[in-house]
Amino acid sequence: MRLLHTSDWHIGRSLHGTDLLAEQEAVLGGLAEVVARESVDAVLVAGDVYDRAVPSADATAVLDRVLMRVRSAGAAVVLTPGNHDSARRLAFGAGLMAHSGVHVRAVTPSLDEPVLLADEHGDIAVYGLPYLEPEVARHELRLPDGRSHEAVLTAAMERVRADLFLRPGARSVVLAHAFVGGGVASDSERDIGVGGVELVPASVFDGVDYVALGHLHRPQTLSPRLRYSGSPLAYSFGEAGQQKQAWLVDLDAAGLAGVTAVPLPTPRRLTLLRGELADLLADPRLSAAEDHFVSVQLTDPVRPADPMRQVQVRFAHCVHLEWVGAAAAADGRSYQERLSGRSDLEVAAAFVTHVRGEGATAAERELFGRALAAVAAEEAGS
Repeated sequence: MRLLHTSDWHIGRSLHGTDLLAEQEAVLGGLAEVVARESVDAVLVAGDVYDRAVPSADATAVLDRVLMRVRSAGAAVVLTPGNHDSARRLAFGAGLMAHSGVHVRAVTPSLDEPVLLADEHGDIAVYGLPYLEPEVARHELRLPDGRSHEAVLTAAMERVRADLFLRPGARSVVLAHAFVGGGVASDSERDIGVGGVELVPASVFDGVDYVALGHLHRPQTLSPRLRYSGSPLAYSFGEAGQQKQAWLVDLDAAGLAGVTAVPLPTPRRLTLLRGELADLLADPRLSAAEDHFVSVQLTDPVRPADPMRQVQVRFAHCVHLEWVGAAAAADGRSYQERLSGRSDLEVAAAFVTHVRGEGATAAERELFGRALAAVAAEEAGS
């Protein structure tokens, strides 16, 4: 049996406000080519299918087309909701989709009911654990004191192992959306540690042949049988240059036989540029970045006028820009300390210096003075 472990599709996510649906469909639709080339029997999606609980119509259409391509290539699909999905919405039509080979496992009380796949060696029981929000899952699992992610996942895995005990000889796979000890986070996981997913020990998942983890966007191996596939696309510039992949998982009669990384294509690379505006616009060595998603840090001593428009003349896909020139840095004092002893006119002039990188002209200071005097007169009259 050959499985393709993926996760964190985040369909509908944007990059600094730029729509990524075309890039997402290109990569996810390309999984069908991997299925055909590598003779994959089933594709696993370990949570965060969508980027938000109420996905757009365009996002649902992308998922529909991707699933159709994967099924047409010959693989079954098993997917579970992550913390970004709405389990109920994702589960709509699950019974009907199961008849076509797309298995959605999104109901907590039924998490110990596996999708049964079969090869010449017998059954493979694939258990899809939906993301378990402790305050909700502890009631569904009849675990009144289980107020942590570790507690509810432990209870869920106990149910999985109890069901697996009744299936002698069956090999086992678990999909789980969790932050497991030893995993390394990326800056695109927006809610780790802040109302998000709590750390759980790897030992929670003992007793199964392979654990397909989702939630962390960096591909990584915690043990030979416990892995994160990572997200199929880079969703932050902190992931620039990172090779995205899926895991090709082989099971034989004894269990896990081997795992191989399958590189995924990059429709548009992410590149970080730093320097003065004129240099970035003229440097011939940066020609390769003209078709990339670009984040720019400008080091000009004075903030250029309308810098994003100028940058996008050359780098049309620049989605983020910040000025980090010397005048952009704070002087280390608190806001109150910087204002202490200054007149309103001095504060206004200092603001211009902070934003623009050079001081206000005499004409500008005169204009500020007249405006402040008018405000003071109005306040005195009221």
